[in-house]
Amino acid sequence: MPLQLDTSKENLEMFFKDWQVEALRYLLEIYPEGAISRVVHENVNKNLKDGISRTSITIFLNDMVDECLLTYTETTGKGGHYGIYSIKYNETELQEHMAKLIISKLLREYPETTKKALLNLDI
Repeated sequence: MPLQLDTSKENLEMFFKDWQVEALRYLLEIYPEGAISRVVHENVNKNLKDGISRTSITIFLNDMVDECLLTYTETTGKGGHYGIYSIKYNETELQEHMAKLIISKLLREYPETTKKALLNLDI
């Protein structure tokens, strides 16, 4: 799942849907610990007025592993094999990672224009 930037939104909502943000916020809350998809699903749904399926949560978590935002550790328990998802970053590090993704992509696509724009930012 390639990340997309919606400049009309703020914070993590620029990159993710509301339920995806809830999943990430839960993992940030328990950082550096992780959780199984069922626990993430339960925490997401208690904070949303419209529920989201566990399958959607699992697909999103796996996509975030592929995007290197989460790690996945497989372990065994009474019910057999299951995975524990952990966020790789604390909140500040996550913000920095997202900024680096966007800036590095812009530098690859429009190197000179991006450098010029960064030098002329009015912050």
